[in-house]
Amino acid sequence: MAIPHPVQYQGSKRNLAPDILKFLPKTVERLVEPFAGTAAISVAASWNRISQKFWLNDLNQPLVELLELIVEQPSTIAGTYEEIWNQQHSDSIEHYYQARYKFNQTNDPKILLYLLARCVKGAVRYNSEKLFNQSPDKRRKGTHPEKMRKNIEGVSKLLKGKCIFTCLDYKEVLAEVKPSDFVYIDPPYQGVCGERDSRYLAGINFDEFVDSLENLNRKQVPFAVSYDGRRGNKTFGNELPSHLKLKKIEIVVGRSSQATLLGRDEVTIESLYLSHTLLDSSSCSSESDINQAPKKHRKYHLYSVPSVPLW
Repeated sequence: MAIPHPVQYQGSKRNLAPDILKFLPKTVERLVEPFAGTAAISVAASWNRISQKFWLNDLNQPLVELLELIVEQPSTIAGTYEEIWNQQHSDSIEHYYQARYKFNQTNDPKILLYLLARCVKGAVRYNSEKLFNQSPDKRRKGTHPEKMRKNIEGVSKLLKGKCIFTCLDYKEVLAEVKPSDFVYIDPPYQGVCGERDSRYLAGINFDEFVDSLENLNRKQVPFAVSYDGRRGNKTFGNELPSHLKLKKIEIVVGRSSQATLLGRDEVTIESLYLSHTLLDSSSCSSESDINQAPKKHRKYHLYSVPSVPLW
């Protein structure tokens, strides 16, 4: 049985979650996601019984409100989605644009679910006025209501009554976490996002982000960061600095669909940085286990930034 996900949100770690979870402790008192998105890691962590307490935060308020509806009021949001989805059959393209206009006027999270399910490649885009401006996928009409309801109910079953939902600046969240927490940090993708990017309501400042991670180290809060990556010979973003004493894991994602279409043999790799507090305390897969895997099947490359003890 697959882990449920209501929307195929671009940038979500739903497909990488099994690989990321291998580097988490076997149990966590509370899992905190300052950049929750669609909370793929928390959903997977609950599924795998790693944690049963979660703090889901994102600066995108309608997205956080949608998450809360999915978790706490699954029947309500599933029913509303079905109503909106059923209204599109006479002219689905025009219906989408009308729904998008209404969402930009109201920020109604129930409309956002339909937009996420129907927009091109599940890729959220915002203009300079912070209005949702992604186009509809003309090849399909979005997730069927029956399937959507099943996924919503599945997520609710995993997270209901276990979460707090906030819409804060990530620095406010990191200032409140404790050593008993585990923090998974998945900020706007550094390689294509500076202070502003069309896929996010706001970017983040690199130096401020590094300072926040340094503060987590100082407080001995265990954390992992998904932050940069590469595709073929092209690198996206700068590595996090060595003074943070993080262990860098490269997770092989595979060939991108775009590279395949263009006939390019380019493999996408995403970086995961592990804090030294996590390394000192976790009981997950060991470096030797990874290095002993057959080369042609190996999904991980390990680097020191600089070297710290690994498990």
